[in-house]
Amino acid sequence: MNGHRHSGNNSGAEQAYVHALKYARLNSLYDPLLRLTMRESLFKGRLVEQMNLEKGQRVLDVGCGTATLTLLLKKTHPDAEVTGIDGDPGILEIARKKTAKAGLQIAFDEGMAYALPYADGSFDRVVSSLMLHHLTRKNKQRALREAWRVLRPGGELHVADFAKPHTALMRLIALPALLGASSMVRDNLQGRLPDLIRSAGFEEVCERQRFQTIFGTLSLFSAIKMGAPPAARVALEEKRP
Repeated sequence: MNGHRHSGNNSGAEQAYVHALKYARLNSLYDPLLRLTMRESLFKGRLVEQMNLEKGQRVLDVGCGTATLTLLLKKTHPDAEVTGIDGDPGILEIARKKTAKAGLQIAFDEGMAYALPYADGSFDRVVSSLMLHHLTRKNKQRALREAWRVLRPGGELHVADFAKPHTALMRLIALPALLGASSMVRDNLQGRLPDLIRSAGFEEVCERQRFQTIFGTLSLFSAIKMGAPPAARVALEEKRP
C-alpha cells in the first residue's frame, strides 16, 4: 500500500517465527489441511460478512498466510483496497501466485503483526484469522495495539481464532491442549482474547459467532477503535503473569 509505510513498534519481546504448520517445508499443505479440518469456507465467509465493508475502504489482513481470506475479501468487495501482511516470505510467494492466478490486485508485504510497517490511521478494517494463537501474550498485546494504531478512528478489528470451549465436546477436545499447550494457545483456550483486545484500547468487543472444529471452539470477534488507548490498563495487562 503506497504511502502507508511506517517503522512500527519493534522494541523487545521478539519471538522465533512460528510457521502455520510449524515447519516452512509444510507450507504447501496448509490450504488443503485447513479446508479438511476447519470448516474454512464457512467461518471465513461469515468473517467477511461481519466486516460489513463499504466501497473504497482499506483493509489489512494481518497474518494473511496463503491469502485465502485476503482473496475472498477482494472477490466479495472488488472496490475495497486490500493489503495482506505475513512474516513468512515462502507463504507470501504462495499468496502472490494464487492472487495472480485469480487476476486480482492485492498488495502483499512481509512483516510481523507486532511491528506493522504502516502509518497511523491507514486502514478502515483490520482482520486476522488463526494468527493470534501463534503469538506469546506479550506479542498478542503488541499486535493488538498495532492493529489499534493503524486503524482510523471508528475503524474495526475482526478476529477469527481459537477461543474458550463452549460445549462439553469442545471442552473435551481442548483438554489436552490446556494441559500441555504453550502459553500462546492457552491464552485463547482460557478465554483471554476479549480482555486482551480491550486492553489494547478497543471498545464494543464482542464475540459474534462460534464454530465447532476438530481442534476446538473457533470464535469470531469484533471491536471498534473509538478513542485513545487506556495507558493504565495496557500497563497493568503487561505486568500480568
